[in-house]
Amino acid sequence: MKLTLISSLFILVSLSSFAQEKRSRLIIETDSGNMVVELFNETPAHRDNFITLAKKGFYDGTSFHRVIENFMIQGGDPNSKEGAEGAPGGGGPGYTIPAEIHPELFHQKGALSAARKGDNVNPERESSGSQFYIVQGKKTSPTELKKFEDRLNFDHKNAISREFFSEPENAEYVTRIKTAQEEGNQDDIKAVMEEVSPLIDARFEKQEFSYSPEQIETYSSFGGTPFLDKQYTVFGQVVEGIDVIDKLASIKKNGESPVIPHRMTIKVVE
Repeated sequence: MKLTLISSLFILVSLSSFAQEKRSRLIIETDSGNMVVELFNETPAHRDNFITLAKKGFYDGTSFHRVIENFMIQGGDPNSKEGAEGAPGGGGPGYTIPAEIHPELFHQKGALSAARKGDNVNPERESSGSQFYIVQGKKTSPTELKKFEDRLNFDHKNAISREFFSEPENAEYVTRIKTAQEEGNQDDIKAVMEEVSPLIDARFEKQEFSYSPEQIETYSSFGGTPFLDKQYTVFGQVVEGIDVIDKLASIKKNGESPVIPHRMTIKVVE
């Protein structure tokens, strides 16, 4: 089976960024066709866990229980098997996986990513032990992508600021700000912020995020879900059967739940 254009482009971009190590391949068999995925060596915990579960047959008979067209298809929940007692969406193997988020591994169409609970109950962004989603998404213009980039950097700078003020060696600044607030002295607050802002900016500049020209081209030409970047672990990529994603995303649904279960079998190829 020939690689699609999107897969070929992805592999070229990826190999230019990382060591050219052999990647594990698995096949996801569905009644809408088969998808071959490559797992990233840069996310070893997710790679090894996915392979282990596949070899055990954990995924066999599960279904894509959550499907949103132009967004993603989600599966891997044992509760989606026929006869399971729990409701699909809340099941798993009983453990989570520490996040392995790399900005170079992004949510282009066909990205295999780990589902997880929200930040409010999962601030470390640990992944579900088994649930995953495959991105369909849509094309994003460079202008729109710049907005996502700015938002990511805004959120990240705020996180760096919170980290700075939480460090014991910077407790003096916190005390000075609190005292100024109690006294209603805005000038003192301004003075403290003028002192710390260059220190925070210096940290941020070392970690500022920007999309590469290749990523911009991929998102604008082939699509994806850039608003999920740097928030969820991307641990693989569909390299054959991209069209199957579109078929599954268009199945008849009741809300986000397929009317008829579309079950899968996952096997390790190499």
